[in-house]
Amino acid sequence: MKDLNDARMAKLKEALLEQKRELKRHFELENEMEGASLTESSGELSAYDNHPADIATETYERGRDAAIDAARAQLLLDVNRALARMEKGTYGRCETCGEWIPYERLEAVPYTAYCIAHAPEADRPPARPVEEQVMTPPPKGAGENRQRAAGRFDDAGAWEAVESYGNSSDPAPSAEPESEAAATREMRE
Repeated sequence: MKDLNDARMAKLKEALLEQKRELKRHFELENEMEGASLTESSGELSAYDNHPADIATETYERGRDAAIDAARAQLLLDVNRALARMEKGTYGRCETCGEWIPYERLEAVPYTAYCIAHAPEADRPPARPVEEQVMTPPPKGAGENRQRAAGRFDDAGAWEAVESYGNSSDPAPSAEPESEAAATREMRE
């Protein structure tokens, strides 16, 4: 491939070897800490305290560390596979279609085995922001203003919007928020 000359290949190999060293160092440090029990690592005298939340943070941290370790183990496997492809002379070609992977992609993700068109979903950036997956339009009947201004809130009218639902001096909120807001304004004047 014209983009993947000896100098670029050496640069990519060094990047992979550096990443491999960092990952191995991570696992060496993890192995040093592996023998610690929950009570030793948390500093608690007992894992059976009066309140279960006393060790909740430590339990969360251990779960998070396990997930990070799994992701790094997969990354180490991918790095080793890329180094093996370099030795075989197949590095830089997509494993699905056989086309050359652009150098820019290899530079960004040196362990990849796929061109962008055949990259697994996990390697692709989402087409839209992740937040949009959980955003929903307001429910039907949520109020005319909310329907009309879905996703927006003008804080200039915040007090009026809140006041329309009543306040703590009212005996009970009425079924008609607009008439209640008008009555409250009349009482003030």
